[in-house]
Amino acid sequence: MEQTEAFEQERPRLVGIAARVLGDHAEAEDVVQQAWLRLHGTDAAIDNLPAWLTTVTTRLCLDRLKSRTPTPVEEVEPADTAPDPVDDVVLADTVGVALQVVLDRLTPSERVAFVLHDTFGFEFPLIASLLGTTPAAARKLASRARAKVSAPASEDHLADWEVVDAFLEAAREGEFTRLMELLAPDAFVGADEAAVLAGTPSRIEGRDAVAAFFDGAAKTAFPAYVADRPVAAWIHRGEARVVFDFEVVDGRVRSITFRAAPDVLAAVVRRDGAVART
Repeated sequence: MEQTEAFEQERPRLVGIAARVLGDHAEAEDVVQQAWLRLHGTDAAIDNLPAWLTTVTTRLCLDRLKSRTPTPVEEVEPADTAPDPVDDVVLADTVGVALQVVLDRLTPSERVAFVLHDTFGFEFPLIASLLGTTPAAARKLASRARAKVSAPASEDHLADWEVVDAFLEAAREGEFTRLMELLAPDAFVGADEAAVLAGTPSRIEGRDAVAAFFDGAAKTAFPAYVADRPVAAWIHRGEARVVFDFEVVDGRVRSITFRAAPDVLAAVVRRDGAVART
């Protein structure tokens, strides 16, 4: 069987894996096409083409995930059991968007380990080789992800994270209409004295003005925690300089307060678990 024909036979499976890992079918198609280009461009002997393509596709997905917004990391003890892969496919299709919201809060490695093992039934030694870690560590990543997916959480808490992250993404991408949708009609921006001295505006009133201010901005703002609240922080050379403190009411941003007081900056923790130096 020639290489092109063999690849086309594998394509649906590869797209299925990439779509589940990335949560976006169009992006999955793009990743699989990149895998084809890499296959077409390699001169190396390939003994097992399905395995080679799986490895390349998964690592391309991992690169995509790592380029996205950092997410929180929690230590969770591993569990020894996992759902049947067929049942998980049905479950994922049923819960749809709700599951995707939770998956978006996993670290890239957690997400890959969870999806490959719990959805597609990959063994941990293979997952470990894809992630560059040990089977025991891969098992723990999947367990940690499983705990996050199944852990109860209030809808309001999830909505706050979702709104803050969606606002930051819309700001970076210059999606003015989306910013307007995410802002309350009476939205405003405020600032503490330290932030004003650092150059932030002291006050911006109204949804239109706030959306215009953030449209195409926040490119150097990173999702963070302050006292377990979802915030963003401008971090320069490892140091938190200004915190964007969000107030979310009924699923929309009611206010954003710029804070640069030393005690606030000292409490900043990036959502990838790194503590910003102050």
